[in-house]
Amino acid sequence: MDQRISIITLCVSDLNRARAFYDALGWKAASEEQTEEIVAYDLQNMTLALYPWDKLAKEANIPTERSGYSAFTIAYNVKSENEVDQMLEEAKGAGGKIIKPAEKVFWGGYSGYFSDPDGNLWEVAYNPFSALGPRGEFQWGGFNTDTDD
Repeated sequence: MDQRISIITLCVSDLNRARAFYDALGWKAASEEQTEEIVAYDLQNMTLALYPWDKLAKEANIPTERSGYSAFTIAYNVKSENEVDQMLEEAKGAGGKIIKPAEKVFWGGYSGYFSDPDGNLWEVAYNPFSALGPRGEFQWGGFNTDTDD
């Protein structure tokens, strides 16, 4: 198995509401002709999909009852502490809920959390130890930002 992820799918209770939230963040759907069953946003090297919870439960043969938090977070890393604050405000303005305001964290960075309308948790973080690539790419050990290559 190659070490990669192709698609992250967020299960949502209301596909139109979820799409309106991500659209309000400035994201563009991969296709305007998508069905009412799924919405996909092409990201750098992967896709984020929105899919109705009840349809996934049926497809995966799991109970349709939800217990709340889905036991994972999505991280969005930025280049400065100021960008963390700005992104959290943008998410709030788009209809998200601030779960934890940004603050300095134990590992030496700065981060906060918001949830989308379905409670999916997003961490917005500045990691001074892992420089982002030229297009905002993240690697745990950071990107070499020297331009002499």
